[in-house]
Amino acid sequence: MIPKLMQSLVLPVAKTQASRRQFMLGALAAGGGVAVGYHILASSPAAASETAADANKAAAFTPYLTIDGDGRVMVLSSQFEMGQGSYNGLATLVAEELDADWSSIDVQGVAGNVKAYGNVAFGGAIQGTGGSTSMVTSWERYRKAGAAARAMLVAAAASEWGVQPAEITVENGVLAHPSGKTAGFGAFAAKAAAMPVPADVKLKQPADWKLIGNAKLKRFDSARKTNGTEQYTIDVKLPGMLTAVMIHPPMFGAKVKSFDAAAARAVKRVVDVVETPRGIAVVAEHMWAAIKGREAVKVVWDETAAEKRGTPELMAMYRDLAGKAPKAVARKDGDPDAGFAAAAKVIEATFEFPYLAHSAMEPLNAVARRNDDGTLEIWGGHQFPDVYQMLAGQIVGITPDKVQLHVMKTGGSFGRRAVFDGDVVVESVYVAKAIGFRAPVKVQWTREDDMRAGRYRPSYVHTLKAGIDGDGKLVAWSNHIVGQSIMAKTMFEGAIQNGVDPTSVEGANNLPYAIPNQAVGLTTTDVGVPVLWWRSVGSTHTAFAAETFIDEVAEAAGRDPIEYRLSMLDPQSRHAVVLKLAAEKAEWTKPLPKGRFRGVSVAESFGSVVAQIAEVSTDDSGGIKVERVVAAVDCGLAVNPDQVRAQVEGGIGFGLGAILGEEITLTSGKVDQGNFDTYTPLRIDAMPVVEVHILASANPPSGIGEPGVPPIGPAVANAIYKALGKRIRAMPFAKTLNA
Repeated sequence: MIPKLMQSLVLPVAKTQASRRQFMLGALAAGGGVAVGYHILASSPAAASETAADANKAAAFTPYLTIDGDGRVMVLSSQFEMGQGSYNGLATLVAEELDADWSSIDVQGVAGNVKAYGNVAFGGAIQGTGGSTSMVTSWERYRKAGAAARAMLVAAAASEWGVQPAEITVENGVLAHPSGKTAGFGAFAAKAAAMPVPADVKLKQPADWKLIGNAKLKRFDSARKTNGTEQYTIDVKLPGMLTAVMIHPPMFGAKVKSFDAAAARAVKRVVDVVETPRGIAVVAEHMWAAIKGREAVKVVWDETAAEKRGTPELMAMYRDLAGKAPKAVARKDGDPDAGFAAAAKVIEATFEFPYLAHSAMEPLNAVARRNDDGTLEIWGGHQFPDVYQMLAGQIVGITPDKVQLHVMKTGGSFGRRAVFDGDVVVESVYVAKAIGFRAPVKVQWTREDDMRAGRYRPSYVHTLKAGIDGDGKLVAWSNHIVGQSIMAKTMFEGAIQNGVDPTSVEGANNLPYAIPNQAVGLTTTDVGVPVLWWRSVGSTHTAFAAETFIDEVAEAAGRDPIEYRLSMLDPQSRHAVVLKLAAEKAEWTKPLPKGRFRGVSVAESFGSVVAQIAEVSTDDSGGIKVERVVAAVDCGLAVNPDQVRAQVEGGIGFGLGAILGEEITLTSGKVDQGNFDTYTPLRIDAMPVVEVHILASANPPSGIGEPGVPPIGPAVANAIYKALGKRIRAMPFAKTLNA
């Protein structure tokens, strides 16, 4: 859903929208080597008159890879690396077509050229990483860049050796000729830069792949991530750099009325205390001094416009709204009212979902520095770089092209750094500006800042209703969803159509089951708590509600849960195939030992379909432990199978922690949780054994960073019902299990 809604976005920084319909290849000399890029030309009417040369000149052609004189291959990634492995995927695509030595590959993030780096899954209008689209947007252009670079190296070698290009072979970064001549990429990198760029390039056939789809290929960056040498924004150190911590309003929507910083300025190493539009910043020579200074600041807040309601009041309002008619209709098939009236049995249920924090391991941070020439540099986790360039430029009064972004690797995001207003990125610019740009400034949030200053997965209430006939067939279905809009009042508001925010209903308005009469309604609430997409977005709640309710309907019909689902699916559909594969691998029909119980779910998100079967155990006190999860995945072609498994495993752990014990609650408008003592992600001893089975596919890659999350909650809930006879209707599970 995210790729579709992003296509509605138009940014001032994007002169034209890019398309994959046309392309050209270009090369530049790069420090004695070659730089190659696959340049996407605009297909908008405004750009139709541009010649290839004009477009190339106007875009200041940016390459997708470089090869230096030592034969090192640097892949320039349009996608942001936050632990999900997008850099590794892009490296695989390039190295495969280039026939590079895997040990010679490295990757760095780049930004600042929407024509070259616009995400094609988003329509090309914006560079961004999200919606599990990294391989979708990279699949074609990065392979073509690798193939072009290979052809140019071969041409350079053929010219030097006086042989035909077709006689040269390339393997593991070495060019060879039957005469015995051999050379590494570095030997011909400079000469290759002068070679004509191929008008067209031939990509390898799958049968010739050595890296793509190789289950034994390990990530190129594993060593430095395990030995601590990998660099993140938190590691950035610049000459003279100062560190700032923020004092954010304790209530969302509150503003600074006045503050007294005299005691803070007296703290050793505190340099300044300044007010910004996002709160008060305490600037110091190091983090500890900044924190101690912050403790000494006295602030009076203007809470006139603040959100003062707490979780009990908000949920009471949500429940009330859920019992009324929806304000908007997201889907309506057939005649649901007539279907319910004719049903032999009607089942109803209400589900409640709390706010959730992203809780990435590296709290938010960014570094800003203004240079003598007036340009601005920002180091950070730039998930939406074009947006941040635009916002930073507006603060300083410069054009976006004068804002240079250093795209840093980041210790997790789960959607948190894909923000509409720049968040910590603009904070770093505001603080640097407030102190007159006299030094670079790193704004570093603490865990408590990250937990209490927003943004959250919205809270929701679902009311579901199902009707079955005398044979147990599902003949009517309705789902009324109540919750906040992620897109409202943002630059993405254009994605809301007829009152429906697609991120609120995805996973609910596209159920795969053949139900003749169904309706999905939405009531969007106006609440002052800031919300944002959270790993797998709408499907985090819609899949749970739908897949646990389907189990309840199957029980009312006297049917096996898997058999009942399959009866409503095309046998050849992706959902049916992965469901049958999961059932086979989990030995669904085989009896379990005493005290063990299974549950199933299947969900589609971000172009991929995942089925999961969870196995839980009980103890004498009624305690539950998730012992095993079997997942079957159809994510199109798996570029890196080992990475696909890792993402599904991680998604299961991420989602399991959320449904078992995580929630953000508010008391009188203030967030109650602050750190991992009160907000409890999954502990390692609670992680189940996970088996991931990847469906073989010839289709292009689809999403994998998020689709592993939605099925785990309902699969476990369905297993718990078999174990304890308790239906889980309110998240987290602890509310039901400890009741």
